[in-house]
Amino acid sequence: MILKGKTWKFGDDISTDHIAPGRYFHLRSNLPELAKHVLEDADPEFAQKMNKGDFVVGGNNFGLGSSREHAPTIIKLAGVSAVLAKSFARIFFRNSINVGLPVIVCDTDKIDAGDELEVDLQKGTVYNKTKNITLTFPPLPKAMTNILNDGGLVAHLQKHGDFVID
Repeated sequence: MILKGKTWKFGDDISTDHIAPGRYFHLRSNLPELAKHVLEDADPEFAQKMNKGDFVVGGNNFGLGSSREHAPTIIKLAGVSAVLAKSFARIFFRNSINVGLPVIVCDTDKIDAGDELEVDLQKGTVYNKTKNITLTFPPLPKAMTNILNDGGLVAHLQKHGDFVID
């Protein structure tokens, strides 16, 4: 699976509160509406200006804070194809895979806002078309890519049942 899009760059310590602002707590049962406010506290114009397929690029500790799965869900619903960061909060990383949002651990220092990327999840490469450089990352384990390919953990379990060993 090759993903293509433009980057939106954020720094270190982007929390789930930056991603899903608490003042919109009342929208948690209307996730498409909540997605209109995704990352609003980190970049007030992000949700209105990003295009389907774009990438969110962070620094260290992306997704820290509460374990609510609303955060990766609304990133996915907004149309983001993947999140790339130097490191992720453990629960955010797992929640992202569970909802079908690819998360990639890689060195993001050579990626700037607006760069055009091609990400190959199987090969573990990020080709920065803007800078003509290729970055590598450890490809996700097959079990995780199977979950992503099926659209998330619930869809994966509905398709394969409770115990699938691949």
